[in-house]
Amino acid sequence: MTAAPQPLRTGGYYHLLRAVIYRDLLIWIRYPVNAGLVLFMNLLFFVMLFYGGTLLAGEAIGDSIEGLIVGYFLWTLSTGAYSGITNDVRSEASWGTLERHYITPFGFGPVVLTKAVAIVFRTFLTSSAVLVVMLLLTGTRLELHLLTVVPVAMLAITSALGLGLAMGGLSVLYKRIDSVVNLLGFAFVGLISAPAFDLWWTAALPLVQGSALLQLTMTEGVRLWEFDPVAFAVLVATAVGYLGLGYAVFGLTTKRARTLGVLGDY
Repeated sequence: MTAAPQPLRTGGYYHLLRAVIYRDLLIWIRYPVNAGLVLFMNLLFFVMLFYGGTLLAGEAIGDSIEGLIVGYFLWTLSTGAYSGITNDVRSEASWGTLERHYITPFGFGPVVLTKAVAIVFRTFLTSSAVLVVMLLLTGTRLELHLLTVVPVAMLAITSALGLGLAMGGLSVLYKRIDSVVNLLGFAFVGLISAPAFDLWWTAALPLVQGSALLQLTMTEGVRLWEFDPVAFAVLVATAVGYLGLGYAVFGLTTKRARTLGVLGDY
């Protein structure tokens, strides 16, 4: 008697995450000129901001250099996560591979969220490299308590990731919305600067509460367990809320694109 055929087995979510992260890093490394230029332009922009500000404002810029570095670090993180997921969704749609996520054993949603995690992981690596260079260039010292900085930074950019998912879904449905995507990316500068205006209602906006808490931990050495519980709860709520909203918009727009038969059109 012949043995009964064994059912086809697939890897678990760990294997999915490992494969997606490896793929994302591989694609990034395979285009070294583009990857290097992104890092170079981020550093060049900071150098222009720092030395230009020093010439114009003198000691004033030196007194606020720690806040400038922290804000710029968060800006590179948030824009990297936001534009990364938006561009990835648009690229997959133009390559004709976005539809394949629907037929994977894991389902469309888990694959997209895993890709988002991979993009955040890569963005954190590149932004950390930029942060190290900024500290060396300016001779500045910051409190880099990883058990506090990493969770706060991750929660802060989760809201930006949610906006990226929403823009990615809209780009699949409406195709060319580059002006809206870029305009929202520029708005991150104002959101990261919002805590300086001390307006309580801005805490409900993306990145605002994360920027405030990241400034506290990196410039004043406040630890995770020392944060005001209400302030930290607001950070978690905005992260979860904007990610959930962005994912809902992404799901609705891609479903609409499938209904219209334009999911793979470009």
